[in-house]
Amino acid sequence: MAELKLIITGTPGAGKTTAIGAISETPPVVTDTSTTDDLAEVKDVTTVAMDFGELTLDDGQKVFIYGTPGQRRFEFMWKILVQGGLGLIILVDCSRPDPVEDLRIYLENFEDFIRDTGMVIGLTRRDDGQGPSLDEFYTALENWGTVFPILEVDVREREDVSLLINALVSTLEFA
Repeated sequence: MAELKLIITGTPGAGKTTAIGAISETPPVVTDTSTTDDLAEVKDVTTVAMDFGELTLDDGQKVFIYGTPGQRRFEFMWKILVQGGLGLIILVDCSRPDPVEDLRIYLENFEDFIRDTGMVIGLTRRDDGQGPSLDEFYTALENWGTVFPILEVDVREREDVSLLINALVSTLEFA
């Protein structure tokens, strides 16, 4: 039975490490280190290589989930981690100043991978409807020339992360 490799990306603090921790059946592998730049105002540690977790689908198929570092200075890891990947989950932190622009940056940087595979977008930190409307995100996708599922999620909740993965797998089945 084939193994699936999925990638989670997004800005620092969007919840990549948390999402993998919420869904992984094994203790996740994390490569966090102390934050030493401007990001230190937001969080104490940041991923510098990758996060890794795994789960087993109902049919017994293994899913390996890799989380990318969020900072653009680790962009070289993005290219490495997508190799052999079947799809992408972009987490967008709606508490940031311009979440739609954040999404655009990840769409551009993962453009080739997305066009060859599939994608789903998870909106995080949308407490009380924080951030742009869903319509603004869909407009950004349409302007980019595509449409993919966009879901509001709490990445601390296993069910929400499972919903993202199931949505991604569904888009891959129809691609």
